[in-house]
Amino acid sequence: MVLLANARHFYTDDTESQYGPMWVMLGRQLRGGHFPALVPWEWMSGNYSMEEAGLYNPPQLLVDLIAPSVDNLALYVTVVKLIFSIIAALGAYRICLVYSARPQWAAVAGVAFPLSGWFLFFDEASWATSLTGTAWMVHAWASAVRYARGRSGPIPVFVFLYLAISVQYVFPAVESALMIVAVAVGEAIYQRRWAPSLRLLLAAGCAGLAGLETYLPGMLSSPVTWRGNERILNDPFLTVPWSESLNASLPSTVPAFTGWWGYVQPLPMVYIAWFVIPALAFIDWRAARASARELSGVTLFATAVLMWCAGPGRIGPLRWPARVLPMVALALLVLVCVLLSRYGSFAHWRQRGIAAGVLIGLLFVRSFSADPHDVLRHLAAAAAVAALGAAAVWLVRTRGVAIGCVLTIVSMFPIAYWQVHSAPPTPMSYGFPERRSEMTATFPHFDGVTLQLADRALLRGDDMSLAGAYGSLSFGNYAKNMGLDYVNAYTPIGYAAFSAILCMGWDGSTCPDAYRRAFDTESSTGRTIVDLMKVDRVVLQRAQYPEAGNHPAPPGWKWVDYPGHERYIWVLERDGGPISTKNGLIADTTGVTATSAERTSLTSRIRVTSANGGRVVFARLAWPGYRATLDGRDIPYHMVAKTFVALDIPAGTNNSELILTWRPPGWKIGIATALAAIAGICALQWGHLRPRRRDEDLPSSQDHVPDEPERVLASVS
Repeated sequence: MVLLANARHFYTDDTESQYGPMWVMLGRQLRGGHFPALVPWEWMSGNYSMEEAGLYNPPQLLVDLIAPSVDNLALYVTVVKLIFSIIAALGAYRICLVYSARPQWAAVAGVAFPLSGWFLFFDEASWATSLTGTAWMVHAWASAVRYARGRSGPIPVFVFLYLAISVQYVFPAVESALMIVAVAVGEAIYQRRWAPSLRLLLAAGCAGLAGLETYLPGMLSSPVTWRGNERILNDPFLTVPWSESLNASLPSTVPAFTGWWGYVQPLPMVYIAWFVIPALAFIDWRAARASARELSGVTLFATAVLMWCAGPGRIGPLRWPARVLPMVALALLVLVCVLLSRYGSFAHWRQRGIAAGVLIGLLFVRSFSADPHDVLRHLAAAAAVAALGAAAVWLVRTRGVAIGCVLTIVSMFPIAYWQVHSAPPTPMSYGFPERRSEMTATFPHFDGVTLQLADRALLRGDDMSLAGAYGSLSFGNYAKNMGLDYVNAYTPIGYAAFSAILCMGWDGSTCPDAYRRAFDTESSTGRTIVDLMKVDRVVLQRAQYPEAGNHPAPPGWKWVDYPGHERYIWVLERDGGPISTKNGLIADTTGVTATSAERTSLTSRIRVTSANGGRVVFARLAWPGYRATLDGRDIPYHMVAKTFVALDIPAGTNNSELILTWRPPGWKIGIATALAAIAGICALQWGHLRPRRRDEDLPSSQDHVPDEPERVLASVS
């Protein structure tokens, strides 16, 4: 239904500019036998131990491996997102089951979760790692409750938490930690003993230790990045006031808080499901009090994420609290569907219907207050919710719960269609082409390393096509679709010093002064920046540099015509041809004779001779994690222009072997903690199985009678 409304809904913004092309590039690297932790020629965006690449996440590596074989990238990412949306739906279903919901109501929650507002319009449409991390996190929740209640072992908790953490996106990792704490406290309240909760915390701790390798490089490298000085700020951007919870069940809602579109957001970001608020009138709240302790973990989690959504706007790397709205949707769906399943009451339906009508009226008033211009749209949505609610109640009373749940589920799909169809085009879309073969056939066949100086903000609507600018210019990770080596790429991390040199932004765009800066001479080497980078080609956007090609080329460079691309680009190439493949990544030497013997993404092995001492500068960005040895002895490295790796060679060096290697900082610690985590989870599993084996050896006069949740799960199986 979503694809009928917008065929590109799942191929937009960060998915088309960051994730999809990155999967293709990583897949090529993996197929070539390379572990793509570092891609030096991408410079600011090439450190994939810090990017959202999921290098240690097996399902993500499988996604990467398949990606180069699929030409239609929009189709591929849509299928991948469908699979992870189903995984997320099944996770919500499992959570409801472990809290003793009937399968029918658990299915309602499962289907509703991927169709909730923020999840559908942002996580599924754009932020793929948020989708995949959440998909694993919800299963970790279900498995955590099962383990705490003795229905399962610790391994599922460990596996699902590790998968959520190793996606390499911090929000699912932090949300998972918050969820585990809420479940542990909730189970201690419910069971009135701490031992199960402590075992759960130990299992979660093992998963955290195993996933430490994912975040250690970012933590240890943050001082050199844009993220190095982040702190807690009360930023109003995408902070969601609690009053927006009253919009959770009106499909037409357009909430009021500061975001990309100003104060009123044109998308139903806070929408959860049409039945969530009206259904509160059909719960026997007196009877439900008996489950307050059992459901305390869900309540604690819901309270925590509601508070998080309201601010502060930035907590270190965690910015934009609205990103937590899927967790609000998940917690409220679980609570409502579990309570409806266990304590739903359709007696006195007239009085309850009036109460539901009052709740729908509150939904309308809140949505009208946020967006008074669309009053007729909100009235129609309120009438639709009332009609659907009346029909569902009638079916439950006359045909049974299952039929009422079927109507509830089926009605979600036309609502999703209407919401997506009526949503305005997102200003964050890049409008990239879908087929990589068409991109490759149209784009210039640039060999070697290319630096582009351009600004995406200068593109107009008719430029955003293969027949337009995308036939000549690359923004974000677009070049990766064609297997081209571009300096420009998408990065949310950013190496601060390099970014300042070329005023390069997160999508690879540069400022007008970047041309001058690129050909500036670095004082200590006497080389230009593009020489130190070993760039083979500089592409200039004509809209940014309209007269550049009418002036003489910089020394050592020439203007080159690429027929069919004159409308958008000027192209500079070196007089003597590409240099990126000559003598490895050695960019400059002073008082040293240096010859490259081996060059990989992670290692430069060279032979050096220096009678009086000197220096070697590499075309490598000085990410933390480099180590240099000269004939086996460690030597320190330093930086040139706060950017380039440089090594001082002592006097008297004669044909010595110099090895410069890079590893993600903290990698040895990460391996050690992962081994400790595996040992810890094995010990917990042994502790889980031992009493069960002892009980099996004891004679029993009667068979074990499963409790209600086990009977439900058995019937589902």
